Amino acid sequence: MTRDNIFIQRCIYLAGKGKGLLETNPMVGCVIVYNDKIIAEGYHKEYGGPHAEVNAINKLKDKEILKHSILYVNLEPCSHVGKTPPCADLIISMKIPKVIIGNIDPNNLVAGRGIKKLKSAGVEVVSGILNNECKELNKRFFTFHNLKRPYIILKWAQSLDGFIGNKKDSYKDSKPVWITNENLRTLVHKWRAEEQSIMIGTNTALLDNPQLNTRNWTGKNPIRIVCDRLLRLPENLYVFDGKISTIILTAKNIKNKNSKNLEYINIDFENNFVKQVCDILFEKNIQSLFVEGGAKLHQTFINSNKWDEARVFTGNINLYQGVQAPIIKGNIVSEGLFNNDRLTIYKNI
Repeated sequence: MTRDNIFIQRCIYLAGKGKGLLETNPMVGCVIVYNDKIIAEGYHKEYGGPHAEVNAINKLKDKEILKHSILYVNLEPCSHVGKTPPCADLIISMKIPKVIIGNIDPNNLVAGRGIKKLKSAGVEVVSGILNNECKELNKRFFTFHNLKRPYIILKWAQSLDGFIGNKKDSYKDSKPVWITNENLRTLVHKWRAEEQSIMIGTNTALLDNPQLNTRNWTGKNPIRIVCDRLLRLPENLYVFDGKISTIILTAKNIKNKNSKNLEYINIDFENNFVKQVCDILFEKNIQSLFVEGGAKLHQTFINSNKWDEARVFTGNINLYQGVQAPIIKGNIVSEGLFNNDRLTIYKNI
């Protein structure tokens, strides 16, 4: 790797520390280099807090050294006033002569303006270093701004013979079938904490009564998105407990239905269902969606070709009958074993 690659790789590592903590903000890391050595580094730690460049610069007691240093950052410095002042202005005021960047920011509020401002002030700017790796880090942010929809992750567990569970009539009358070992529940809760929203269909809510929270992991609960086309879900289910912000998608009359942490939204289930869901979440500035529903909901996303990643567990058991698992085609980017269970990750490329 070149020197620039090494320092941008360090930015990526630092940026990753903010995963799940930044809501709609991208993950950003920054290192400041003097004579080929890192003298300060920082990352964006919390939504609304100081950006990576600010945190790195503030680590230095002697700011004069910045006039002879290079600042590395995985995403273009901002140039607009948001919850914090523009980082580009700070870099210019500190007289940092050179800035090396991974990605140009896709947000229309920035989108090259930060680079333009730096260059206009005489700062040397190099961009595109480890571009693909930096984009992978902020894949949710890039998908949201470039495609105007959330980054969509599908997740399910299936048996060796291709079933996702037994056919059930009521969650009161049947016990859940654990296809994979229960230790993987912690991993799934970690995944939930990394996403802004989580979605299930009517049958999953009715038959499994999931809480859809992060109780086995430290992190923020995602917004619950629940399909209830005919408003047939009983109100004693966990999704109606008011503890987590929840959106109910329905085709029925929703007058006077909203309450604390519960919002009802009308949707046409017969017409471009997935697009409508994406449009609703985009309007609400929700940048990622974790789908944990049943086979029908997953297949709807797959058939619409609006999914980005699928995480499929295959347990070391046969069910012989039940609900068929979704059928998916995509590029397998990784496979691994967790005890006797296999995790296969697909990308829709």
